[in-house]
Amino acid sequence: MVEDPSRTVRGIVLAGGTGSRLWPATRAVGKQLMPVYDKPMVYYPLATLMLAGIRNVLIITTPEDGDAFRRLLGDGSSLGLSIGYAVQERPRGIADAFLVGADFVGTGPVALVLGDNLFHGDGFGRLLRREVGRLRGCTLFGYAVSDPQRYGVVVADSSDRVLSIEEKPARPRSSLAVTGLYLYDGDVVARAQELTPSARGELEITDLNNSYVAAGLARLVTLGRGMAWLDTGTHDSLIEAAVFVQALERRQGVRIACLEEIALRMGYIDADTALALGRAQAASAYGEYVERVAVEFGANVAAG
Repeated sequence: MVEDPSRTVRGIVLAGGTGSRLWPATRAVGKQLMPVYDKPMVYYPLATLMLAGIRNVLIITTPEDGDAFRRLLGDGSSLGLSIGYAVQERPRGIADAFLVGADFVGTGPVALVLGDNLFHGDGFGRLLRREVGRLRGCTLFGYAVSDPQRYGVVVADSSDRVLSIEEKPARPRSSLAVTGLYLYDGDVVARAQELTPSARGELEITDLNNSYVAAGLARLVTLGRGMAWLDTGTHDSLIEAAVFVQALERRQGVRIACLEEIALRMGYIDADTALALGRAQAASAYGEYVERVAVEFGANVAAG
């Protein structure tokens, strides 16, 4: 079993918002419930938290979508997790997640991942667990992009200390975009409570991160060429992410963000539990894959 490097670390998936950039597709269903190839979008950020060794998770959603998320994921116990839910009444910015989830976070460290972000790469789980274990202040994950003016752009020194973050700069000082994955220490709720809404009326994540930068407590981890980072907030990016997942899964014969497999490999559930979860979805190729993995891990196929 993989040990949680910091058993007090909790995780938040921010799955709110109106999904207006995907209208009309998201007029009747939450964006993070939309499929990315063979699984709901929310599986991908939840998989990221699980790979980091985080088992206590809060999903922040809209008033309309809470019941659908509960039907999909329940309380997480079948995956060896504890999943709770909170409602963001209206979009108030990413940093608002720490006000909505203040009681859940308490004064402990927390990971936040945006509900439309997909991460993948060899060794990604090991990297996450290492960074969770060494967290001090704030840890950001940067990714090189060809169009940095569309993102929050981060600049760091040779020791990975963050020097500046600029939101959608006209003249970017680097090509590194801040991804939708963040690690924070126990001061994050207090810092979020001190933020002032921006001109668009939101609590900006860049302002929160810059409060750590000003204190010299922000660190950058650059995701290199072996890593993939995709967001799925537009029609084109949603298709691109689906094609990416399809290509890798067909080529390699594995499933990206298969929650049952991650839970099994991380030691959150045993092989027989995984087998039962696979059999419950046996009509799909996804369920067949979970069954196959469970058998490889020694599940008792004669049981049940």
